[in-house]
Amino acid sequence: MPELKLTTEIKLTQLGMRLDQALSELLPDYSRSRIKEWILNESVNVDGKIINKPKEKVLGGEKITICGFIEEESYHQAEEIPLNIVYEDDHILVINKPRDLVVHPGAGNPNGTILNALLHHYPEIASVPRAGIVHRLDKDTTGLMVVAKTIIAQTHLVESLQLREITREYEAVAMGIITAGGTIDAPMTRHPTKRTHMAVFPTGKPAVTHYRVMERFRQHTRLRLRLETGRTHQIRVHMAHIAHPLIGDPLYGGRPRPPKGASEEFMQTLRHFNRQALHATMLRLYHPVTGEQMEWHAPIPDDMQQLILALQADTALHKDELDW
Repeated sequence: MPELKLTTEIKLTQLGMRLDQALSELLPDYSRSRIKEWILNESVNVDGKIINKPKEKVLGGEKITICGFIEEESYHQAEEIPLNIVYEDDHILVINKPRDLVVHPGAGNPNGTILNALLHHYPEIASVPRAGIVHRLDKDTTGLMVVAKTIIAQTHLVESLQLREITREYEAVAMGIITAGGTIDAPMTRHPTKRTHMAVFPTGKPAVTHYRVMERFRQHTRLRLRLETGRTHQIRVHMAHIAHPLIGDPLYGGRPRPPKGASEEFMQTLRHFNRQALHATMLRLYHPVTGEQMEWHAPIPDDMQQLILALQADTALHKDELDW
């Protein structure tokens, strides 16, 4: 675990503040939770005395020394897994994630993940919590995600995400005909009985998804969606909640719903699309060090492109039957 030593001084204007709040103001490159952890772990020295209570009040003028540790991801193995890197500098990298690739090791996926690939691509990232991963995509969701290469960059990006300053837009294909765009404002939490599922529930955490119609097919709709919050499975759960689950979604989608009179070839295309039709197509953020606004786009992958072409062909064959 790499050791970190920091020194600072409480400002006179911070009289009466909690120690963790004062240090958060003085050390903006580190999150409040990390500072609180250092205090609880007795890594914070105030005027020569160890203080282990985050709520301890400060008077102003105290000399602070922090000898903390940053958890390291070295217990995960570096693996030579190809990464589609669309941007990289000294502070961040942006990758275009393929399907069938888990972001972080967990139950059932101890290795072969993006985290393992990051440790091989940039070994120094082991000193950054979660190997710099700021936000995740589901295993079979494709598209753009940003990774921080330093603790400072990660702290700033996580705060930007919490302040909703990072814009993430997706393309998806949903079941059913959606006539107009809208907003889904429905709180979410872990499903009470299916522990691998999420669910809409009144006492859940706030979850907001905006969507607009890009293209309508006979019994399906192509959408552009923007996340205002970033709950696990948010788009998938929200679309199922309004009775328009995503094509191919193994958890929330149900069986394929081919339109009446569809060709066998088209029905086979629907049946064999075995992942949620969801792709993170645009990412916009302010660079955590330079402050520059940056934006990236990733075209939809081949499998979704083939699905859309099949939907377009089926719609064209039956255009005289459409009532929209």
